[in-house]
Amino acid sequence: MRFPRPLPAILLLLALAPSLAAAQEPTAAEVLFTVNNLWLLVATFLVFLMHLGFTALESGLTQSKNTVNILFKNMSIIAIGILTYAAIGFSLMYPDEFFLPGLLGWAGPGVGTDAEGLTAAYDPGFTYWADFIFQAMFAATAATIVSGAVAERIKLESFLIFSALYVAFVYPVLGSWQWGGGWLDQLGFYDFAGSTVVHSVGGWAALAGVMVLGPRLGKYVNGGIRPILGHNLPLAVVGMFLLWLGWFGFNGGSVLSADPGEVSFVFVTTAIAAAAGIVGAMVTTWTVHKHPDVTMVLNGALAGLVGITAGADVVSVLSAVIIGLVAGVVVVFSVMLLDRWKLDDPVGAISVHLTCGIWGTLAVGIFSPDFGIVTQLIGVVGYGVVAFLSALALFVGIKATIGLRVSEEDERRGLDLSEHNMEAYSEFQIFNSRS
Repeated sequence: MRFPRPLPAILLLLALAPSLAAAQEPTAAEVLFTVNNLWLLVATFLVFLMHLGFTALESGLTQSKNTVNILFKNMSIIAIGILTYAAIGFSLMYPDEFFLPGLLGWAGPGVGTDAEGLTAAYDPGFTYWADFIFQAMFAATAATIVSGAVAERIKLESFLIFSALYVAFVYPVLGSWQWGGGWLDQLGFYDFAGSTVVHSVGGWAALAGVMVLGPRLGKYVNGGIRPILGHNLPLAVVGMFLLWLGWFGFNGGSVLSADPGEVSFVFVTTAIAAAAGIVGAMVTTWTVHKHPDVTMVLNGALAGLVGITAGADVVSVLSAVIIGLVAGVVVVFSVMLLDRWKLDDPVGAISVHLTCGIWGTLAVGIFSPDFGIVTQLIGVVGYGVVAFLSALALFVGIKATIGLRVSEEDERRGLDLSEHNMEAYSEFQIFNSRS
């Protein structure tokens, strides 16, 4: 059998090649759009990884008998955060218009139905879908902060109900005040990546939960403070490093573009502040407690990260060092003060996210010439009043209806068995009981 010679077809393709290449070559704007969108999705992946960090940190700093409960809560929170943010939160946070000027708006239910992907309403540099999933990770983070503070004594169903309501309604409405173009944005308040919008909003809720719940059994005895040690410090430190890694996406993604200069600068200020936070906490604990405390030092790293988050793009590198150092010092004294007030926070979440979130937000007004300290203070107070009272109302309401705290017997037994009927380290415990 003879086949036709391919030469005419090859000559035709060669003749058409220039026009085909010109038709397929993307424009500079299309390339930039793709790169920006890709970076936002990579940052989303890093923020998602932070939830593994929170899981490891909270598990390591609490007792082994409550490990399954910590794991379950953190897996549930990411699901609740994404679904509630898709159903209602995203539209509340980025409304088409405010029907209560600067306070409350709405963009309709759901996240749209355009399968091709729309550009974000407030920034045409990336798709609507990339914007949604990036912001959804932030929403889930606000509830995760609460999880650690109320650990080891809260009913599972009560916590999940609180998380769903807080993430669906409170967090996005408060977020709209700054990132959605609300009254604080119009006033000139600035919070780059969420020292207040995410971390303090979660921290205020954590404080309300701790106040309503009360301390763990045996924590404060005869006027003294009895440490309840975490069961796995290596796991807690792994969690800290995962959070630090994820924070590069948390802050770097908040540039909302892949601009090489801006993203690189934010990476530097983020890393510098975390490192300074470690040093600040290390020196403080060594001075006050006469020995270096690894749990305080890992919280010092997180304190520096929370502190720099509000101004990572607008403060100098030297300012980032100072912000991180102060945060590392402040977090140690905050933990000590909360213990003195008998506010039991097993992982130091209130001190890290609330105390240092406030500091970081105010630091923008101190270290950046473009923003005023008074405006930053107004934002801190405004967010604090509404976030705390909203969370307090939810916790009190849940306590009055289905109850908030497990029984004393269940708490002593451990939430793994009482709430989940399983153990995280069953074989290890059997071995210990025989030895």
